[in-house]
Amino acid sequence: MKYKDYYAILGVPRSADLDEIKKAYRKLARTYHPDVSKSPDAEARFKEAAEAYATLKDTTKRAAYDELGHPAAGAEFRPPPQWQQDFAPGSASFEDIDLADLLAAMGRGQAGGAGSGRRHAMPIKGRDFETSVSLTLEDARRGSSMNLTLADAQGERTLQVTIPPGACQDQKLRLRGKGGKGMQGGVDGDIYLHINLAPHAVFRPDHHDLYFDLLLAPWEAALGAEVQVPTLDGAVLLTVPAGTRAGRKLRLRGRGLAADKSDLYAIVHIDVPATLTERERELYQELAKVSAFNPRANAFKEKAHV
Repeated sequence: MKYKDYYAILGVPRSADLDEIKKAYRKLARTYHPDVSKSPDAEARFKEAAEAYATLKDTTKRAAYDELGHPAAGAEFRPPPQWQQDFAPGSASFEDIDLADLLAAMGRGQAGGAGSGRRHAMPIKGRDFETSVSLTLEDARRGSSMNLTLADAQGERTLQVTIPPGACQDQKLRLRGKGGKGMQGGVDGDIYLHINLAPHAVFRPDHHDLYFDLLLAPWEAALGAEVQVPTLDGAVLLTVPAGTRAGRKLRLRGRGLAADKSDLYAIVHIDVPATLTERERELYQELAKVSAFNPRANAFKEKAHV
């Protein structure tokens, strides 16, 4: 069976309401009516638009059509097995039936017509929704509640959803049963939330871990120190071991986005004063005279053997 994209035929989005669908169909019908249009494909376009409208104006048929998914127009596809059982006329296979005929057969079955022979129509699962939500890092760590506005066959509605603590970038959360209403006893659809984390002035997320740059004075790095650093829960004291070098990662356990399984890492950078007092200059000059430390000696030896 070849898939027909009824929404594309009418030129409306898949979220279009009944008024938009009617307006689009009437415009196409006026344009391609065989008594009006001289286009060679006018009759085919007119019938195609009528077929799309007949399905999408009917709430039940539209829900069933949406349940088929969204293959490319003209692509070969097979509906779910339950459709074969409930809606294929007689013993016909789906290779022998057109999509429009299939939906028409479904309509006869629901109406209890003479040709149906069925008392019950197939349960139809409610529509699933997908949307993106943006969170601050603080809300991602602590959890958040927000209002989502959804539009479906029942109209527009506002739903309060809860984001659990520990969400991370590109995570997809499933809110089971919060989507469109099921029909004929079908289960309600779901909502899928795609998480986007807003940029932060200090922290950089990597999955559930967080990173930030920690500037240390030369003496703090050489001698060791206790320095106050930020976290999403407030400032804390971090112990800097003596001899800490630039690029070292200092870990604060449990301070990432997920408190029980992620960490916060301080990436060390050594900074120096842009200007020196006379006394500071004297001390640096004295250190330069007495120190045998040469940060480049081993580096050059290592590179020579590469």
